[in-house]
Amino acid sequence: MSGPSAILARLSDALAAHGLFIRGVVDLDASGPRPTLGDGSTARAVALVGPIGGSLWPAFSRWRATQSDQGGPHPLDAWSKSILTATAQIFGATAYFPSDPPYQPFQSWAKQAEGLQASPLGILMHPQFGLWHSYRGALGFSHPLDAPVNTRDTVHSCDHCSDKPCLGQCPVNAISVEGFDVRSCRAHLATEAVQAGCMQKGCLARNACPVGQAFRYPGPQLRFHMQALGPAPE
Repeated sequence: MSGPSAILARLSDALAAHGLFIRGVVDLDASGPRPTLGDGSTARAVALVGPIGGSLWPAFSRWRATQSDQGGPHPLDAWSKSILTATAQIFGATAYFPSDPPYQPFQSWAKQAEGLQASPLGILMHPQFGLWHSYRGALGFSHPLDAPVNTRDTVHSCDHCSDKPCLGQCPVNAISVEGFDVRSCRAHLATEAVQAGCMQKGCLARNACPVGQAFRYPGPQLRFHMQALGPAPE
């Protein structure tokens, strides 16, 4: 096997050791914006990379235990960059990250690749994984990857959720049909009362979503993400 399919198969194998997956592929045409590659040319395709459920947690935890500073102030970003930068070099690609300018349209790429739409929490709703997935980065290539045409049923799960349990679980009503009020959430996380709730069990609204419960993050990962969100700055 050769060509784009072979590249994606080898890339999948390389990522699997870190609990990461190819989360979607987008071929980019000249009619829209294309990110810049390391050599100054523009990308013809991007492969989105991220975990499914708690798949990255074992590898990330092992890496963090080897770091004298536990990975620094943003350990998951540091780990992701160490993995994907090295992977990009092997495959002759350029790595992009959600945290780094110039900010790339990760959500737009994900919507194009899989037809996903945003939930009230702002996280893209996946029909199988629910809210328990993410995108740690993307790899840009100088050639198309023969992205499959998205034929998935793109009915948005949130539109067909009559009970909408996520909207009634947040203690400070930070989740609504209008979106996610980050400031109210972070202010709540600074209170002592929340230590036995969201900080220990994860976001109550996210936990309440019935889609993809089998992929819910393990407890340590839930607590890690809540601590990373942290209280509102002074």
